[in-house]
Amino acid sequence: MSVQTNVRPGAARLVDPEIGALLALLVFVCLVFSLTSPSFLSGATFTSVAFQLPELGLLTLAMLMPIISNGFNLSVTFTANLSGLAMAAVLHAFGGVDAGALAIALGIVAALATGSAVGWLMGGIIAITGAHPILVSLSMMIFVRGLGEFLTHGGDISGMPDAVQAIGQGTLFGIPAPMFVFVAAVLLWYVVMSRPRLGFTTRMVGSNLEATRYSGISTRRGLTLIYTLSGLMCGIAGIVMLARFNSVRVGHGEAYLLITVLGCFLGGVSPNGGFGRVLPVAISLVILQVIASGLNSLGANQHLATALWGGFLLLVMVVRSIWANGFLQFIFKRR
Repeated sequence: MSVQTNVRPGAARLVDPEIGALLALLVFVCLVFSLTSPSFLSGATFTSVAFQLPELGLLTLAMLMPIISNGFNLSVTFTANLSGLAMAAVLHAFGGVDAGALAIALGIVAALATGSAVGWLMGGIIAITGAHPILVSLSMMIFVRGLGEFLTHGGDISGMPDAVQAIGQGTLFGIPAPMFVFVAAVLLWYVVMSRPRLGFTTRMVGSNLEATRYSGISTRRGLTLIYTLSGLMCGIAGIVMLARFNSVRVGHGEAYLLITVLGCFLGGVSPNGGFGRVLPVAISLVILQVIASGLNSLGANQHLATALWGGFLLLVMVVRSIWANGFLQFIFKRR
């Protein structure tokens, strides 16, 4: 069995061809939009990118580990919203907009614990029953969505303390505060996936679950931990979304689910599991957000933009399939 553990020195990762190709694509996208839209290269555009990127980025990081393990987490957006609801409930129990630092700290703990609990339950079911992750995560998505709508009666909870709003709307040294949260999350996931035990187990499980089990690795523990960490990242995303919108409801960020998958695949994550890295995915997210802002600057219809995301995902899958089937090697052989 051949497994790509992908554990290489950090310096080597920064100069590898995959990252170089993504950076070249980012430059090309910026050049195209700067030529087609005079207002694209402006401070307002890049501020908008920096405010909007973290929400999508955190949810994509939550999707990353399950996909590498040859699984899926369809409940990322609803888990994030349920985590936000938990934090909002704690804040409102302690005065709402007048809640103090202790209440905010308790709310953050409640959000992280809620996301982790959802992920732990989902991972445990997948690990123990052997059910397909798509079916389990779909069931969890329906359950979490229904629970959230029951708790909020289909409405939202709004009115948060200024300190909480600063997390999603404030700036530090001219840089939007959510961007610092996203960068910290990327570094955290980079460290987590670089650890030989967890990173190796995640990729081994994604490459061949049965072979991993027979090799002596506890696949139940590994799968449970993978989805628990995914839920934890959903909790962080829920905090940022709550702070950014100054409210929380079950349907926030539903459209992000497609883009999280697209961000993973564009960043080189294998749809068949076993391979994927954090830094290329982070760069791919920047590319996708720049494209979204560029389309907005051109006045593109939102529905057209959604269609383009789907078409882009199909294109990425076709290109990856051609590459994986050795098309280039075939061309070189004929020459």
